[in-house]
Amino acid sequence: RSDIKMEYKQLRVWNLKLSDAGMYICKYGSHEVRTSLHIFKLTISLDGHFLQNEVPELILMQNSSSPLPDLSITLFDSKNKRVTSEVQNKSRQKYVVNLKKLEAMDSGTWVCQVHSDSPLINQNISFAVKVLGFQNPDLERKYATVDSTVILSWSLNSQKIKWKEDFTGQLNWKQQESANAHELLDFNVTAQGQLHETKKSSNFLFEIPERKPESTIEVKLPKVHFNHSGQYQCQLEYQGRHAQSKIELVVMKVSANPVGPLSRGANMTLTCQVSGPLPPHAFLRWERVNGTEMDVKTSKQHEVKLEVKISAAGLWSCHLIEGNDRQISLHYHVEEAPVWINYVIIGASVGGSLLVFTLGCLCIISGISWQRRRQRAKRMTQARQYLLENKTCQCQQ
Repeated sequence: RSDIKMEYKQLRVWNLKLSDAGMYICKYGSHEVRTSLHIFKLTISLDGHFLQNEVPELILMQNSSSPLPDLSITLFDSKNKRVTSEVQNKSRQKYVVNLKKLEAMDSGTWVCQVHSDSPLINQNISFAVKVLGFQNPDLERKYATVDSTVILSWSLNSQKIKWKEDFTGQLNWKQQESANAHELLDFNVTAQGQLHETKKSSNFLFEIPERKPESTIEVKLPKVHFNHSGQYQCQLEYQGRHAQSKIELVVMKVSANPVGPLSRGANMTLTCQVSGPLPPHAFLRWERVNGTEMDVKTSKQHEVKLEVKISAAGLWSCHLIEGNDRQISLHYHVEEAPVWINYVIIGASVGGSLLVFTLGCLCIISGISWQRRRQRAKRMTQARQYLLENKTCQCQQ
Protein backbone atom coordinates (compact mmCIF):
# COMPACT_ATOMS: atom_id res chain seq x y z
CA ARG A 1 0.00 0.00 0.00
CA SER A 2 2.96 2.32 -0.41
CA ASP A 3 5.62 3.43 -2.80
CA ILE A 4 8.53 5.92 -2.84
CA LYS A 5 9.19 8.62 -5.38
CA MET A 6 12.94 9.18 -5.03
CA GLU A 7 13.11 12.25 -7.21
CA TYR A 8 10.65 14.05 -4.92
CA LYS A 9 11.74 12.27 -1.75
CA GLN A 10 8.11 11.28 -1.17
CA LEU A 11 6.52 8.32 0.51
CA ARG A 12 2.98 7.64 -0.68
CA VAL A 13 0.65 5.44 1.37
CA TRP A 14 -2.93 4.71 0.30
CA ASN A 15 -5.89 2.97 1.89
CA LEU A 16 -4.75 4.29 5.23
CA LYS A 17 -5.58 2.41 8.42
CA LEU A 18 -5.45 3.53 12.03
CA SER A 19 -2.41 1.34 12.53
CA ASP A 20 -0.53 3.41 9.94
CA ALA A 21 -0.34 6.32 12.38
CA GLY A 22 3.03 7.03 13.97
CA MET A 23 6.38 8.70 13.44
CA TYR A 24 7.92 8.47 9.96
CA ILE A 25 11.63 9.21 9.60
CA CYS A 26 13.28 10.14 6.34
CA LYS A 27 17.09 9.73 6.31
CA TYR A 28 19.22 11.14 3.51
CA GLY A 29 22.91 10.98 4.22
CA SER A 30 23.47 12.71 7.50
CA HIS A 31 20.08 14.43 7.31
CA GLU A 32 17.08 13.16 9.16
CA VAL A 33 13.53 14.46 8.98
CA ARG A 34 10.74 13.27 11.26
CA THR A 35 7.06 13.48 10.35
CA SER A 36 4.20 12.52 12.64
CA LEU A 37 1.18 11.01 10.90
CA HIS A 38 -2.13 11.49 12.72
CA ILE A 39 -4.99 9.43 11.34
CA PHE A 40 -8.77 9.86 11.83
CA LYS A 41 -11.38 7.29 10.98
CA LEU A 42 -15.01 8.34 10.71
CA THR A 43 -17.80 5.79 10.34
CA ILE A 44 -21.54 6.36 10.20
CA SER A 45 -24.21 3.88 11.22
CA LEU A 46 -26.26 1.99 8.60
CA ASP A 47 -23.64 2.91 6.02
CA GLY A 48 -25.22 6.35 5.69
CA HIS A 49 -28.60 5.07 4.44
CA PHE A 50 -31.45 6.17 6.71
CA LEU A 51 -35.20 6.52 6.83
CA GLN A 52 -36.70 9.77 8.03
CA ASN A 53 -36.94 10.20 11.83
CA GLU A 54 -34.02 7.84 12.39
CA VAL A 55 -31.07 9.03 14.48
CA PRO A 56 -27.60 8.49 12.97
CA GLU A 57 -24.61 7.55 15.06
CA LEU A 58 -21.13 8.76 14.21
CA ILE A 59 -17.96 7.11 15.49
CA LEU A 60 -14.73 9.09 15.24
CA MET A 61 -11.50 7.31 16.08
CA GLN A 62 -7.96 8.68 16.08
CA ASN A 63 -4.43 7.33 16.38
CA SER A 64 -1.09 9.06 16.70
CA SER A 65 2.41 8.37 17.89
CA SER A 66 2.22 11.15 20.47
CA PRO A 67 -0.31 11.31 23.31
CA LEU A 68 -3.80 11.56 21.81
CA PRO A 69 -5.20 15.08 21.95
CA ASP A 70 -8.58 16.05 23.35
CA LEU A 71 -10.77 16.82 20.35
CA SER A 72 -13.76 19.09 19.91
CA ILE A 73 -16.24 17.96 17.24
CA THR A 74 -18.64 20.19 15.30
CA LEU A 75 -21.08 18.90 12.69
CA PHE A 76 -22.56 20.75 9.71
CA ASP A 77 -25.46 19.42 7.66
CA SER A 78 -25.94 19.45 3.88
CA LYS A 79 -27.02 23.12 4.04
CA ASN A 80 -23.88 24.06 5.98
CA LYS A 81 -25.88 24.68 9.13
CA ARG A 82 -24.44 23.71 12.46
CA VAL A 83 -26.11 20.62 13.92
CA THR A 84 -26.69 20.07 17.60
CA SER A 85 -25.09 16.78 18.54
CA GLU A 86 -24.52 14.79 21.69
CA VAL A 87 -21.32 12.92 22.50
CA GLN A 88 -22.37 9.69 24.22
CA ASN A 89 -19.00 8.06 24.66
CA LYS A 90 -15.87 10.14 24.86
CA SER A 91 -12.42 8.72 25.17
CA ARG A 92 -9.39 10.18 23.53
CA GLN A 93 -9.29 7.32 21.11
CA LYS A 94 -13.02 6.97 20.34
CA TYR A 95 -15.84 9.51 20.16
CA VAL A 96 -19.48 8.36 19.70
CA VAL A 97 -21.80 11.13 18.55
CA ASN A 98 -25.59 10.93 18.20
CA LEU A 99 -27.31 13.32 15.81
CA LYS A 100 -30.85 14.66 15.61
CA LYS A 101 -33.77 12.88 13.95
CA LEU A 102 -33.33 13.09 10.22
CA GLU A 103 -35.75 14.55 7.70
CA ALA A 104 -35.90 13.86 3.99
CA MET A 105 -34.39 17.29 3.27
CA ASP A 106 -31.26 16.42 5.27
CA SER A 107 -29.86 14.29 2.46
CA GLY A 108 -26.50 15.42 1.08
CA THR A 109 -22.87 15.86 2.10
CA TRP A 110 -22.21 16.58 5.77
CA VAL A 111 -18.99 17.80 7.37
CA CYS A 112 -17.41 16.75 10.63
CA GLN A 113 -15.05 19.47 11.82
CA VAL A 114 -12.31 18.25 14.18
CA HIS A 115 -10.34 20.74 16.23
CA SER A 116 -7.49 20.56 18.75
CA ASP A 117 -5.33 23.31 20.26
CA SER A 118 -2.40 21.11 21.20
CA PRO A 119 -1.29 19.86 18.83
CA LEU A 120 -3.03 22.26 16.49
CA ILE A 121 -5.55 20.31 14.41
CA ASN A 122 -8.22 21.70 12.10
CA GLN A 123 -9.54 18.89 10.00
CA ASN A 124 -12.76 18.70 7.96
CA ILE A 125 -14.05 15.23 7.24
CA SER A 126 -16.94 14.99 4.81
CA PHE A 127 -19.39 12.11 4.70
CA ALA A 128 -22.56 11.30 2.73
CA VAL A 129 -26.02 11.04 4.27
CA LYS A 130 -28.99 9.67 2.35
CA VAL A 131 -32.42 9.93 3.95
CA LEU A 132 -35.24 8.06 2.26
CA GLY A 133 -38.60 9.55 3.13
CA PHE A 134 -41.60 11.65 2.23
CA GLN A 135 -41.44 15.25 1.18
CA ASN A 136 -44.92 15.79 2.70
CA PRO A 137 -45.35 17.47 6.08
CA ASP A 138 -45.39 15.21 9.13
CA LEU A 139 -49.19 15.41 9.38
CA GLU A 140 -50.91 16.94 6.39
CA ARG A 141 -54.58 17.94 6.59
CA LYS A 142 -56.71 18.03 3.47
CA TYR A 143 -60.26 19.37 3.23
CA ALA A 144 -62.96 18.28 0.80
CA THR A 145 -66.69 18.70 0.26
CA VAL A 146 -69.17 15.88 -0.23
CA ASP A 147 -69.35 14.61 -3.85
CA SER A 148 -66.13 16.40 -4.85
CA THR A 149 -63.01 14.72 -6.31
CA VAL A 150 -59.89 14.44 -4.17
CA ILE A 151 -56.37 13.25 -4.98
CA LEU A 152 -54.19 12.29 -2.03
CA SER A 153 -50.51 12.36 -2.93
CA TRP A 154 -47.29 11.30 -1.22
CA SER A 155 -43.99 12.34 -2.79
CA LEU A 156 -40.92 10.21 -2.12
CA ASN A 157 -37.42 11.59 -2.54
CA SER A 158 -35.87 8.38 -3.86
CA GLN A 159 -35.27 9.83 -7.33
CA LYS A 160 -33.88 13.07 -5.94
CA ILE A 161 -31.23 11.36 -3.80
CA LYS A 162 -30.66 8.58 -6.39
CA TRP A 163 -31.49 5.80 -3.98
CA LYS A 164 -30.06 2.61 -5.42
CA GLU A 165 -31.60 0.14 -3.02
CA ASP A 166 -35.12 -1.18 -3.59
CA PHE A 167 -37.85 -0.73 -0.99
CA THR A 168 -41.54 -1.57 -0.53
CA GLY A 169 -44.55 0.03 1.10
CA GLN A 170 -48.31 0.16 1.49
CA LEU A 171 -51.13 2.65 1.84
CA ASN A 172 -53.67 2.16 4.63
CA TRP A 173 -56.86 3.99 5.61
CA LYS A 174 -58.79 4.14 8.85
CA GLN A 175 -61.51 6.50 10.00
CA GLN A 176 -60.20 6.99 13.53
CA GLU A 177 -56.91 6.53 15.31
CA SER A 178 -58.23 3.52 17.24
CA ALA A 179 -60.11 1.97 14.30
CA ASN A 180 -58.92 -0.99 12.25
CA ALA A 181 -56.77 -0.13 9.27
CA HIS A 182 -57.82 -1.09 5.73
CA GLU A 183 -55.03 -1.69 3.22
CA LEU A 184 -55.75 0.13 -0.03
CA LEU A 185 -52.65 -0.63 -2.10
CA ASP A 186 -49.15 -2.10 -2.05
CA PHE A 187 -46.19 -0.61 -3.89
CA ASN A 188 -42.56 -1.39 -4.50
CA VAL A 189 -39.72 0.56 -6.04
CA THR A 190 -36.94 -1.34 -7.77
CA ALA A 191 -33.25 -0.50 -7.72
CA GLN A 192 -33.80 1.18 -11.10
CA GLY A 193 -36.36 3.52 -9.53
CA GLN A 194 -39.42 1.99 -11.19
CA LEU A 195 -42.62 2.22 -9.18
CA HIS A 196 -45.16 -0.61 -9.20
CA GLU A 197 -48.55 -0.37 -7.45
CA THR A 198 -51.14 -3.06 -6.72
CA LYS A 199 -54.71 -2.26 -5.68
CA LYS A 200 -55.71 -4.29 -2.62
CA SER A 201 -59.13 -3.10 -1.43
CA SER A 202 -62.26 -4.02 -3.38
CA ASN A 203 -64.73 -2.49 -0.92
CA PHE A 204 -63.46 1.07 -1.21
CA LEU A 205 -64.15 3.34 -4.18
CA PHE A 206 -60.82 4.79 -5.28
CA GLU A 207 -58.57 4.95 -8.31
CA ILE A 208 -54.83 4.96 -8.96
CA PRO A 209 -54.01 7.84 -11.33
CA GLU A 210 -51.93 6.72 -14.29
CA ARG A 211 -49.99 9.90 -15.03
CA LYS A 212 -47.84 11.05 -12.15
CA PRO A 213 -44.18 11.92 -11.47
CA GLU A 214 -41.77 9.19 -10.52
CA SER A 215 -41.79 8.04 -6.88
CA THR A 216 -45.19 9.61 -6.20
CA ILE A 217 -47.92 7.56 -4.55
CA GLU A 218 -51.41 8.83 -5.43
CA VAL A 219 -54.96 7.80 -4.59
CA LYS A 220 -57.96 9.40 -6.30
CA LEU A 221 -61.39 9.50 -4.67
CA PRO A 222 -63.73 10.31 -7.59
CA LYS A 223 -66.75 11.11 -5.41
CA VAL A 224 -66.04 11.75 -1.76
CA HIS A 225 -68.52 10.44 0.79
CA PHE A 226 -68.81 11.77 4.32
CA ASN A 227 -67.55 8.44 5.67
CA HIS A 228 -64.43 8.54 3.47
CA SER A 229 -62.86 10.87 6.00
CA GLY A 230 -60.10 9.76 8.34
CA GLN A 231 -56.38 9.01 8.24
CA TYR A 232 -54.62 7.84 5.10
CA GLN A 233 -51.18 6.54 6.04
CA CYS A 234 -48.50 5.78 3.49
CA GLN A 235 -45.79 3.53 4.91
CA LEU A 236 -42.53 2.45 3.33
CA GLU A 237 -40.21 -0.32 4.44
CA TYR A 238 -36.49 -0.73 3.90
CA GLN A 239 -34.47 -3.57 5.40
CA GLY A 240 -37.03 -4.19 8.14
CA ARG A 241 -37.30 -0.52 9.11
CA HIS A 242 -40.35 1.66 8.53
CA ALA A 243 -41.21 5.30 7.83
CA GLN A 244 -44.68 6.73 7.33
CA SER A 245 -46.57 9.88 6.44
CA LYS A 246 -50.23 10.67 7.22
CA ILE A 247 -52.86 12.74 5.46
CA GLU A 248 -55.96 13.60 7.47
CA LEU A 249 -58.98 13.96 5.19
CA VAL A 250 -61.77 16.16 6.60
CA VAL A 251 -65.06 16.16 4.67
CA MET A 252 -67.79 18.83 4.87
CA LYS A 253 -71.54 18.45 4.24
CA VAL A 254 -74.58 20.74 4.57
CA SER A 255 -78.29 19.98 5.06
CA ALA A 256 -81.59 21.78 5.68
CA ASN A 257 -84.60 21.11 7.90
CA PRO A 258 -87.25 21.22 6.59
CA VAL A 259 -86.17 20.53 3.02
CA GLY A 260 -87.95 22.52 0.35
CA PRO A 261 -88.97 26.07 -0.51
CA LEU A 262 -89.06 28.61 2.31
CA SER A 263 -92.49 30.17 2.76
CA ARG A 264 -92.94 33.75 3.83
CA GLY A 265 -92.83 34.04 7.59
CA ALA A 266 -91.51 30.50 8.04
CA ASN A 267 -88.10 29.38 9.38
CA MET A 268 -85.55 26.84 8.22
CA THR A 269 -82.50 25.36 9.96
CA LEU A 270 -79.30 24.97 7.94
CA THR A 271 -76.63 22.60 9.29
CA CYS A 272 -72.96 22.57 8.30
CA GLN A 273 -70.85 19.69 9.58
CA VAL A 274 -67.29 18.42 9.18
CA SER A 275 -66.24 14.83 9.71
CA GLY A 276 -63.32 15.33 12.05
CA PRO A 277 -61.79 17.61 14.67
CA LEU A 278 -60.41 20.94 13.49
CA PRO A 279 -57.15 22.58 14.58
CA PRO A 280 -57.45 25.32 17.22
CA HIS A 281 -57.28 28.16 14.67
CA ALA A 282 -59.94 26.73 12.32
CA PHE A 283 -63.71 27.37 12.46
CA LEU A 284 -66.95 27.19 10.46
CA ARG A 285 -68.97 30.17 9.23
CA TRP A 286 -72.46 30.47 7.75
CA GLU A 287 -73.30 33.55 5.70
CA ARG A 288 -75.85 34.62 3.11
CA VAL A 289 -74.44 35.82 -0.20
CA ASN A 290 -75.11 39.56 -0.57
CA GLY A 291 -76.63 39.47 2.90
CA THR A 292 -76.03 41.58 5.99
CA GLU A 293 -73.96 41.07 9.12
CA MET A 294 -77.09 39.68 10.76
CA ASP A 295 -76.87 36.75 8.33
CA VAL A 296 -73.40 35.65 9.57
CA LYS A 297 -72.84 33.02 12.24
CA THR A 298 -69.46 31.62 13.32
CA SER A 299 -68.74 28.43 15.24
CA LYS A 300 -66.89 28.29 18.51
CA GLN A 301 -63.50 26.64 18.96
CA HIS A 302 -63.48 22.84 18.47
CA GLU A 303 -67.07 22.85 17.14
CA VAL A 304 -67.54 20.50 14.18
CA LYS A 305 -71.21 21.28 13.63
CA LEU A 306 -72.81 24.69 13.09
CA GLU A 307 -76.55 25.36 12.80
CA VAL A 308 -78.19 28.59 11.71
CA LYS A 309 -81.91 29.40 11.81
CA ILE A 310 -82.93 31.46 8.79
CA SER A 311 -86.04 33.20 7.56
CA ALA A 312 -84.64 34.68 4.34
CA ALA A 313 -84.28 32.81 1.05
CA GLY A 314 -81.19 33.08 -1.14
CA LEU A 315 -77.76 31.51 -1.53
CA TRP A 316 -76.23 30.51 1.79
CA SER A 317 -72.58 29.47 2.08
CA CYS A 318 -70.72 27.54 4.74
CA HIS A 319 -66.99 28.23 4.85
CA LEU A 320 -64.21 26.35 6.62
CA ILE A 321 -61.63 28.95 7.57
CA GLU A 322 -58.18 28.09 8.89
CA GLY A 323 -56.31 31.10 10.20
CA ASN A 324 -56.98 33.76 7.60
CA ASP A 325 -57.40 31.35 4.68
CA ARG A 326 -60.70 30.01 3.41
CA GLN A 327 -60.04 26.33 2.79
CA ILE A 328 -63.35 25.05 1.36
CA SER A 329 -66.90 26.33 0.88
CA LEU A 330 -70.19 24.57 0.34
CA HIS A 331 -73.30 26.37 -0.89
CA TYR A 332 -76.98 25.73 -0.22
CA HIS A 333 -79.62 27.54 -2.29
CA VAL A 334 -82.76 28.25 -0.31
CA GLU A 335 -85.67 28.82 -2.70
CA GLU A 336 -88.54 31.10 -1.85
CA ALA A 337 -91.96 29.51 -2.10
CA PRO A 338 -94.16 30.85 -5.00
CA VAL A 339 -96.79 33.50 -4.19
CA TRP A 340 -99.71 31.14 -4.84
CA ILE A 341 -98.32 28.74 -2.28
CA ASN A 342 -98.27 31.56 0.24
CA TYR A 343 -101.91 32.36 -0.63
CA VAL A 344 -102.82 28.69 -0.30
CA ILE A 345 -101.12 28.57 3.08
CA ILE A 346 -102.86 31.78 4.16
CA GLY A 347 -106.22 30.48 2.89
CA ALA A 348 -105.67 27.17 4.59
CA SER A 349 -104.82 28.96 7.81
CA VAL A 350 -107.90 31.22 7.59
CA GLY A 351 -110.10 28.30 6.56
CA GLY A 352 -108.73 26.21 9.35
CA SER A 353 -109.41 29.00 11.84
CA LEU A 354 -113.01 29.41 10.59
CA LEU A 355 -113.54 25.67 10.79
CA VAL A 356 -112.25 25.59 14.33
CA PHE A 357 -114.44 28.57 15.22
CA THR A 358 -117.55 26.94 13.68
CA LEU A 359 -116.88 23.67 15.45
CA GLY A 360 -116.43 25.59 18.67
CA CYS A 361 -119.74 27.40 18.24
CA LEU A 362 -121.56 24.14 17.48
CA CYS A 363 -120.06 22.57 20.53
CA ILE A 364 -121.15 25.50 22.69
CA ILE A 365 -124.75 25.47 21.29
CA SER A 366 -124.97 21.70 21.68
CA GLY A 367 -123.68 21.99 25.22
CA ILE A 368 -126.25 24.66 26.15
CA SER A 369 -129.14 22.60 24.65
CA TRP A 370 -128.00 19.50 26.48
CA GLN A 371 -127.79 21.45 29.74
CA ARG A 372 -131.36 22.80 29.29
CA ARG A 373 -132.76 19.31 28.60
CA ARG A 374 -131.07 18.02 31.69
CA GLN A 375 -132.49 20.78 33.87
CA ARG A 376 -136.04 20.21 32.48
CA ALA A 377 -135.82 16.48 33.17
CA LYS A 378 -134.63 17.21 36.69
CA ARG A 379 -137.57 19.56 37.40
CA MET A 380 -140.11 16.99 36.12
CA THR A 381 -138.60 14.31 38.35
CA GLN A 382 -138.86 16.61 41.36
CA ALA A 383 -142.53 17.40 40.52
CA ARG A 384 -143.48 13.69 40.34
CA GLN A 385 -141.82 13.03 43.62
CA TYR A 386 -143.71 15.90 45.23
CA LEU A 387 -147.09 14.65 43.93
CA LEU A 388 -146.48 11.14 45.18
CA GLU A 389 -145.57 12.35 48.62
CA ASN A 390 -148.77 14.51 48.96
CA LYS A 391 -151.15 11.92 47.34
CA THR A 392 -152.77 14.41 45.11
CA CYS A 393 -153.63 14.15 41.47
CA GLN A 394 -153.30 16.82 39.01
CA CYS A 395 -154.27 16.85 35.46
CA GLN A 396 -151.90 18.39 33.08
CA GLN A 397 -153.22 19.74 29.91
